[in-house]
Amino acid sequence: MASRSQLLCLQLAFFLLSLNATTGLISRSQLSPDFYSECCPQALPTIKRVVEAAIYKQRRVGAFLLRMHFHDCFVNGCDASVLLDPTPTIDSEKNAFTNQNSLGGFDVVDNIKLEVDKACGSPVVSCADILAVAARDSVVALGGPTWKVQLGRRDSTTANRTLADIDIPAPFLDLPALIENFKKQGLNEKDLVALSGGHTLGFARCVAFRNRIYNGTDINPAFAKKLQTTCPESGGDFNLAPLDPTEARFDTAYFTNLVKQKGLLSSDQALFSGGSTDVLVKKYGLNAKAFSKAFAKSMVKMGNIKPLTGNQGEIRLQCSKVNYS
Repeated sequence: MASRSQLLCLQLAFFLLSLNATTGLISRSQLSPDFYSECCPQALPTIKRVVEAAIYKQRRVGAFLLRMHFHDCFVNGCDASVLLDPTPTIDSEKNAFTNQNSLGGFDVVDNIKLEVDKACGSPVVSCADILAVAARDSVVALGGPTWKVQLGRRDSTTANRTLADIDIPAPFLDLPALIENFKKQGLNEKDLVALSGGHTLGFARCVAFRNRIYNGTDINPAFAKKLQTTCPESGGDFNLAPLDPTEARFDTAYFTNLVKQKGLLSSDQALFSGGSTDVLVKKYGLNAKAFSKAFAKSMVKMGNIKPLTGNQGEIRLQCSKVNYS
């Protein structure tokens, strides 16, 4: 039998779904920042508490949680498909080339789910919503802006490794390819630059930037030489380098680095390469407030990519597998 909290959340989901059908509004109307305020008011404070504790223990977790939400939304929308383990019927996105040895923090997500279900008295909070809120709370914990997360997503029962390799932007893409990649998700050039600014947090593997530091023509020579001590021409594929000099603090160093031709990935430097996005890179490098505002707006927009709502999908009991599988 469903608990009272489950019934309240389900009623709100169907109300928003019927509202969308009646008004003809886009999918955003199916989500609400107040989705859990009645059925589980402790949901968001619980997520925040667990995220902050995890980041206090290891600051790199914040970058993991932000990246995981991004990698989830770019493959069939924000539906927690990225969390599913492989099974005979699920080709896990964790095994996609762009995700292997790149994503982390799955244990933190599992812990959030455990604590949230305990606080709510039953599983009413989707893993997809956990990813969206945890990304926001990670950014805030590391000095970045806050925003109201739209909530009410449900979890997918499938994953798509092939699509993950196609749709998650690769580190070698040039500007036209990046623009097209984001356009496919309904995101524009401003979203591209703002969301790429998420690389103010975290690290990248040697294999992702080796070609740039040895063969790139738009890279600061001293910067390339320094990186070559971390990333040899062969071997050391998993050696790490920071995506910007302050890899555990949300700031504008990512953009100021691009202006100096010190972008770690080719896809980073592509944003400042004489193209249409140069002006935004300069603006965000000089104006932290403008960057924070644009980033928050684009995160909300990204979080609205093809959500499952109403009776679509499910609320997973465990984030790594579909119910009753």
